[in-house]
Amino acid sequence: MKWYVVYTKPKWEKRAAEQLSKFNINSYCPVIKKVQQRSDRKVKVEVPLFNHYIFVQLAEKDRNLVFHSPGVIRFLFWLGRHAIVKDQEIETIKEWLNSSDTSSDISVMQYQIGDQIHLNSGPFCDQNAVVKDITKTHYVLILESLGYVLKVKHK
Repeated sequence: MKWYVVYTKPKWEKRAAEQLSKFNINSYCPVIKKVQQRSDRKVKVEVPLFNHYIFVQLAEKDRNLVFHSPGVIRFLFWLGRHAIVKDQEIETIKEWLNSSDTSSDISVMQYQIGDQIHLNSGPFCDQNAVVKDITKTHYVLILESLGYVLKVKHK
């Protein structure tokens, strides 16, 4: 069975994954722990790694079952076809989130827009990227092999 990417309503990622699990659909919503400032204190919360997206593993004939969850809007498409994620990529995300080094940042200060770089740490380790934009606080990288645009904070 293939892993598909599903687009959800805002703030519905975890809820949609839970609902799909109740329908015996293997779903995965990667989450990270983040500190959020409340009016009187700081609180650690789990937030989705990818806003609006979850992964579902199912047979091609069963794709419409995901719409049993009211939080699911549509499938993600890439080059006119359903976006499919390899098992190895899902495992890489899981391993990275389970490691103690999930706070690693990528620094590419010496690079210019248009440069090709090789990422050697973090969740997209061993991927090639192109520097698309450089701001005061972030770099924007294009991971062509995965179809991602990645925003990375400066160190």
